[in-house]
Amino acid sequence: MEDVVNYQEKKDKIVEYIKSGESQKENFKIGLEMEHFVIDKDELFSYDYFGEKGVGSTLKDLKDMGFSVTNEEDGYILGLRKEDIAVNLEPAGQFELAIDAKKNINDLDKSYKKIMGEIVPIFDEKNQYLETLGYHPKSKIMDLNIIPKDRYKYMQKYFTEFGGKYALNMMRGTASVQSAIDFSSEKDFKKKFFVANALSPFMYKLYDNAYIFQGKPYENKNLRQEIWEYCDKNRTGVYDFAFDEDMSYEKYAEKILNTDIIFVHEDGQDVYKGDTKFEKIMDKDFSDEMIFHALSIVFPDVRVKKYIEIRMPDAVSYPYNLSFPALIKGLFYNEENLNKLREDFKNMTYDSCQKLKMDAKEHGFDAKYEGKTICEWIKYFISLAKDGLDENEKTYLSCIEKLIDEKETLKDKFEKIYKEDPKKACEQFSVNYVLGDINGKA
Repeated sequence: MEDVVNYQEKKDKIVEYIKSGESQKENFKIGLEMEHFVIDKDELFSYDYFGEKGVGSTLKDLKDMGFSVTNEEDGYILGLRKEDIAVNLEPAGQFELAIDAKKNINDLDKSYKKIMGEIVPIFDEKNQYLETLGYHPKSKIMDLNIIPKDRYKYMQKYFTEFGGKYALNMMRGTASVQSAIDFSSEKDFKKKFFVANALSPFMYKLYDNAYIFQGKPYENKNLRQEIWEYCDKNRTGVYDFAFDEDMSYEKYAEKILNTDIIFVHEDGQDVYKGDTKFEKIMDKDFSDEMIFHALSIVFPDVRVKKYIEIRMPDAVSYPYNLSFPALIKGLFYNEENLNKLREDFKNMTYDSCQKLKMDAKEHGFDAKYEGKTICEWIKYFISLAKDGLDENEKTYLSCIEKLIDEKETLKDKFEKIYKEDPKKACEQFSVNYVLGDINGKA
């Protein structure tokens, strides 16, 4: 009997942690996180952490500019912060920039332009592009060194032993845009979690932006979706309980307890734990820090912490990156829209969601769900989102509206330019280029 109680106590701790994120509707905010590759302007290869022009040297430059160091291991700077901006790195040196959650998309926009105006000149000086693509435009993943952070060495070890065929491609080769939303209650959480997962196949398609895979053109569609599907079925993609009627904080907590923890931080250092389940770790440590780690070491399309992260889009350039939080805000923070979408997808199951993902990989915008093409569904989402946004926020949807009208993805656009001139394609898909546009210089 004691074991059952202990298990329930562990569940309760995780539930309590998630529940503590509930906030009043009037306080709802939306967050934005963007990953980038740092590539050479002439040769198009990606830089990893090390070397004179490595990403590590750029982090030192940012420190000299007044950024505060938030993460440092053995003298290596790995994380920085300035005002409302956090800079971190993904395993192969992908440059990640997160803007603190805001109430308005315009405020995310202002922060984005301000920080990029400050940091892009550093990359220009090094003859580098800050590149917005879903996968490296030239480099192969094993050409790049992992950043000097023990946890990534352990993740690589774990995925080599237990991961799917693309687990290391996920770690070393991908870049994304992600948005985070709030919830007010368990009922609100359940509805948002359901709808966010239902949108997964559509968001992968809309923001498909990866043409090169391991140095060669990728002939299919939705590369990042494919990589996540074959990374680690126990912690990536859509969870098989996402559409269950009895979905709850507790059900999500059960999933976390039954997931391999890979590594833990104890006695001041990261320690490899491999396929040890989190439930076992909680026998010794059920602190908030450990629960946060357990919630972070899973990578589903829709991830839960004290907020809900929606994680499907490839890395995309401005203003497409801002279109995503705008779309999500318009759909999820308008009660009428959220209820409509919950009703629209009432028949969605894990199997039908997976089937739509596979169909979209082959047929793109023409893949169908319940008699309507993905293209038609996305037009509908944009229309709903417009109704849910302020006048000055609707403009952020114009760029994706145009994509849908043209039935083209950013991958399609990149491919056309790349076939004529790879350098020109990478230039036009860089923050450097877009920043010139924003500043009226290009």
